[in-house]
Amino acid sequence: MKVWKHFCTITRHKYLVMKYCFRVGLYKQGLLHDLSKYSPTEFLVGCKYYQGNRSPNNAEREKKGYSSAWLHHKGRNKHHYEYWIDYGLEPGQGLCGMRMPDRYIYEMFLDRIAASKIYKKEKYTDRSPLEYYRKGMADSFMHPHTKEVLEHLLIMLAEKGEKTTLAYLRKEIWRNKKEHSF
Repeated sequence: MKVWKHFCTITRHKYLVMKYCFRVGLYKQGLLHDLSKYSPTEFLVGCKYYQGNRSPNNAEREKKGYSSAWLHHKGRNKHHYEYWIDYGLEPGQGLCGMRMPDRYIYEMFLDRIAASKIYKKEKYTDRSPLEYYRKGMADSFMHPHTKEVLEHLLIMLAEKGEKTTLAYLRKEIWRNKKEHSF
């Protein structure tokens, strides 16, 4: 088990997300981001499956067919669109993505930047979070508004860079201050 390495990785990630959240004005979310990763349910799995270049949840999923740590994590952290999956109101709609409050979409965006930087290290570019997003299957369960806002930010990051995108996000949050107040 790689306890120290896993602890350092999740702590660096949490610090980076916190730094980004503070830069755009999401102070409470920055402080509370990913605290569940330190719970035994998530932390011990992370230590056991630690690799350093990708999420240990993927390794657990490959070995067991599911990730107990991920199931725990997504159910406790509102910045994951999977937290917002529920049954639709229309008959026969089944499971579908519910609209996320914008502040959690913004945190999800910042989380993707930080995760890309942690795992890609020196290979990171401002296109990395968008490329990772496009490899996934998020849009099958993501609410259209959530998808639109997230993709807008990821494309802006890829095309205009981090400084411009974070400045835009900060202005957007403060412009809608009542919606995002805590």
